[in-house]
Order: sequence, then C-alpha cells, then structure tokens
Amino acid sequence: MHYKTLNYKNGGVLMSEKMNTRAMLLSDSPWKLVAKLSVPAIVGMVVVGLYNFMDGVYVGQMIGDRAMAAVSVSYPFTLANTGISTLIGVGSASVLSRAIGKKDQAVIDKIMGNLIALNLIFSLIIMAGGMIFTKQILMLSGAKGEILSLATRYLRIIFAGSLFVNFAQSANMIMRGEGLLKRAMMFSAGSAVMNIILDPVFILLLNPYGRGIDGAAYATILSQVAYAAATLWYFKKKSRAVRIHAIRIEKDLFHEIIGVGVSAMLMQVMMLVQQTVLYNLAAQHGGDTWQIILGATYRVVSFAFIPLWGLSQRYQPAVGTNYGAKQYDRVKYITKIFSIAATLLALIFYLPIMTAPKAILSMFITTLSVAEQGAGAFRLFFISFILLGFWIVVLTLMQSLGRATKASVLVILRQIVLYIPAAIIMPHVAGLGVHGIFTAPVITDMIVLIVAIRMAVSEFKRMDGKP
Repeated sequence: MHYKTLNYKNGGVLMSEKMNTRAMLLSDSPWKLVAKLSVPAIVGMVVVGLYNFMDGVYVGQMIGDRAMAAVSVSYPFTLANTGISTLIGVGSASVLSRAIGKKDQAVIDKIMGNLIALNLIFSLIIMAGGMIFTKQILMLSGAKGEILSLATRYLRIIFAGSLFVNFAQSANMIMRGEGLLKRAMMFSAGSAVMNIILDPVFILLLNPYGRGIDGAAYATILSQVAYAAATLWYFKKKSRAVRIHAIRIEKDLFHEIIGVGVSAMLMQVMMLVQQTVLYNLAAQHGGDTWQIILGATYRVVSFAFIPLWGLSQRYQPAVGTNYGAKQYDRVKYITKIFSIAATLLALIFYLPIMTAPKAILSMFITTLSVAEQGAGAFRLFFISFILLGFWIVVLTLMQSLGRATKASVLVILRQIVLYIPAAIIMPHVAGLGVHGIFTAPVITDMIVLIVAIRMAVSEFKRMDGKP
C-alpha cells in the first residue's frame, strides 16, 4: 500500500491513511481502482523498462545486427545481478515492513547496514567470477565468432559495475518497503532516462574507434553509479525511518532475509536458464542470423511484459484486502475486471506485432533480409501473448491468497518445465527446424492457461464454500 506519510512514529496519521486506503480498496469500483492504482504504476514501469528496449534499438541501429545480438545474448547473464539484488532487496523489505508495523526501531536500524554488507559480499563474487569467466559463460548460449567477441567486451564491463547495480536496485526495494512507491519509481526512472540519453552519446563517441558496444555498456554502468549514489544520499540524509548505521551482517536477520528473498530470486534464475537454452538452440538450428532474430524478439517481449507486471502489482493489494475482509464476491469481480484490463493492455502490443512484425524487427535489425526472414517466427512467438494478462492476474491472485505452492507451479511450468522441453523437441517435429523454437511459448501458454483457469475456479469455489 502507498502511504503519503512515512513517519511511522506518527501513529494517528499513518493509521488514518491506512484506513482511507483500505476503504478505497473495499468500496471503489474495480474500474476506478484500475485507473487510480494501475495507470501511474504502469507508466512508471514503462519508463524504467524503456531503457533496456532502447539499448537494443540504439545498438542495432548505430553499431549493427551482431552487436544487438551480442547485447541480447549477454542479457540472461546480467540476471545474475538482478537475482542478487532481488534476493537481498525483497528479503530486507519484507523484514523492514514488519518492523515498521511493530515499531521495532532496533531492527529498522540494522536493515541498511546489513543490506550494504550483503551487497558487498555477493556483488564481489559475481563481479570476480563474471569478469574472469565472461567468455566461457557466454559460450553456454551458443555465442561464437563476432557475436561472442562483442558480447564478451560488453558483459565484462557490465559485471565490473555489479556492486553499484545491486546496491541501487536492492535499496530501491527498501524504499518500497517504507511505503515510498512514488519516490522509488522516480529514482529508478531517473536512472533509466539517464541511460537512454547516454547510450547514443557514448556509442557515437566510441564507435569510430570500434568500441561502440563498450559505449553502450559504459552508459549503463554510469547511470547505475548515479542511481546508487542518489540512493546512498537518500538513506544517509533524507529517509525518516531507515538510516545507515553499522555496516555488518546481522546474524539475527540473515536467515529470514535469505529465506524470503530466495523465492523471488528464483524467477530471475529461471529466466537466465530459459533464455540461455533458447539462444543456444537458436545457434544450433539457425546460426548467427537466428540469434539476432531471437535477440530482437526477447527485447520486445521483455518490454511488452512490463505493463502487465505493473497492473498485477496494483491488483494484489485490491484483491488481498477484499479477501481479508471476506468480501468474496468482490474478490471475484475485481479479478474479472483486472483480467479484462490486462487483456486489453496485452492487446496494445499484440496488434502491432501481428500486423507489422517486419517493421518492429527493423527497429533492432538493420539488415532488411534478416528482418524479413524472421517476421513469421516473430509473429508466431507472440501468438499466445494475448493470454498472458490472465495468467499474470491468476498468478498474483494465488500470491495474494497465500497459495505459494500454486503460484510457484504457475511460474515453474511456464519458465522451465514446459517451455524448455517444447523448445528442444519442436525443431524436430514436422520439419519445423528453427521455427520450432518460436512455437515453444505458444504450446506452453496454452497448457498454462488451462492450469490457471482450473486454479482460479477452484479458489472461487472454495470462497463459495464448495468442495
């Protein structure tokens, strides 16, 4: 929930705002909740997600197709940093939010010092391992030749900035734990905008020397350094409740933080595994050309997913609060409306992808023949995207109701258990070849949709008191 006042010591103000928020969630029309809660979050997340999308556009247009592919095959391994920041950040924010609720100042005072210490240890491990074994790691994705050479240079620079990336992102989650959602979004959006501005500048400066892809990496790291510095300043000077004290690992917090954070980290790990396998398969069945096409495809799908996640984050407090108040009919109605909203949101991306796949691929791929070659597979990859709005709503419903096992099943089925076998098998079916890889999400999403519907129906029956 978002609280305008973060001074937890002022119990009267905080309680009043809690009650106002609760009343809104329990009484406002679901469509009004969608507009009031989701639109600002979606806009903010789109701005943040835009930098990764624009990275691909700038690199593809200003350096070349293979450079874009190099950045793309590097991306799954950058999720090692995302996983670490999520592990530390989500776990710490969970502990913090409960400590603020209990007014436990002793725990609150330990949070940031513990977070910094954990970041130092984990980030140095990732940085050292990543920089030493960059080439070997990238070979797991099937990268070779020029793509491997370019990706090695890019990823090594990214790993060098691990400490700044992880601190900024994990500390941002602490802001959210304080309740400062807008402030947290402003910090991350500021970094994204800086990255978008610096990307073309650095590429233009270094490209004449054959170091354009290095420029893209430097732009990313510099924006993260600024993000980390601003975040550090905030917690040193501005935060009302959470300040930096002794920098050390707090044994009494460690196990709880790691225990909570591991489940959140697994999503990043599964994405790393999934994309690494698919890039390897693309290289096996289609060579460099199809790694380029798959790289562009993943850039688009990653961006298209962001608004759906933004919507789900605002659906969660709405459905959770109403479930807690035993307003089960309203839970079902809110779920219905948010499912419709999520589908309409998916449709915004679905229609241009279905009608103009070559034009969208051409944003990343300058070689016209490659964009033409990949247009059919690109469209195929997105056929089931329209279903993902409902999948995300059901996933969030399970999380909100405390059905952790069911939520995990939905994620693991889609990310690993169904997706990877489908991608491995389908190229050998009916002579599909490399196009079979692009059918994997379609097959996966159809099955997962059936599972999600059964889960939702089961939970609604339970609310009605039916077996």
